[in-house]
Amino acid sequence: MNWTTLVPVDDLRARLGAEDLVLVDARFALGDARGGEAAFRVSRLPGARYVHLDRDLSDKQRPATEGRHPLPSAHAFAATLGRLGIAPGSQVVVYDAGDGAMAAARFWWMLRLLGHARVAVLDGGFAAWVAAAGAPLETGEAAGDADAPPYPVHAFDAAQVATNEEVVARLGDAPGWLLDARSGERFRGEAEPIDRVAGHIPGARNRPFGDNLREGRFRPAEELRAEFSRLIAGRDPRSVVLNCGSGVTACHNLLAMEVAGLSGARIHAPSWSGWIADPARPIATGEAD
Repeated sequence: MNWTTLVPVDDLRARLGAEDLVLVDARFALGDARGGEAAFRVSRLPGARYVHLDRDLSDKQRPATEGRHPLPSAHAFAATLGRLGIAPGSQVVVYDAGDGAMAAARFWWMLRLLGHARVAVLDGGFAAWVAAAGAPLETGEAAGDADAPPYPVHAFDAAQVATNEEVVARLGDAPGWLLDARSGERFRGEAEPIDRVAGHIPGARNRPFGDNLREGRFRPAEELRAEFSRLIAGRDPRSVVLNCGSGVTACHNLLAMEVAGLSGARIHAPSWSGWIADPARPIATGEAD
């Protein structure tokens, strides 16, 4: 196994029980912080352990300028990985309820920040697994914490993260360097059900993460490549920054770009919620330029 982006249900099913395979359940729903974990306790992929977006993949004690889902410290995340039984040599597969946006792709990205390449998202997630003939489920009491040391780490790779300061410095760049993963209504400022201010960062283009999918699974690489190439207007993908509301669904666009062979884009971790924490920062509404 050397899965680094997506893994189909059939491929994973064929390797269940492999010694170095670790399964992670990242189901979460905005507005129902307990729902994903409750669903995990009812049924899950065999041997999977659970991570919670708010508790394990975020540090809610950090300043508002870092967004609604600020990154935890690398050491806190390393402790979480130890609890999950993940070591540097592990092949990790993470899934959520379906499309990967909440919050499988976030977990995938965070492992990559530690330099862990062998991590993939289950294409179609739990929904695809349940729909597949012969795909087993585990019910009853879930496994406890793994008896493993924290993942050895010193820091996240800061080069993969774009800060508010960098975004401010690039506001004059031609459109195509910043892609926003939120819905069109939120991007245009027509509706904002979560954050206190509606709109988008000036110069951003809209790429709703749902456009990466067809019937709950990622679209073919060639289709994704054509669409993202048009949006970034011929730029080197390494110069592209991806954002969303809080740095979670932006990871879905990052995963789609990696599937498409457009590697190296970076996540604006504070995203829109962190951007608007400073009222001096500019906002835009309506369609992109």
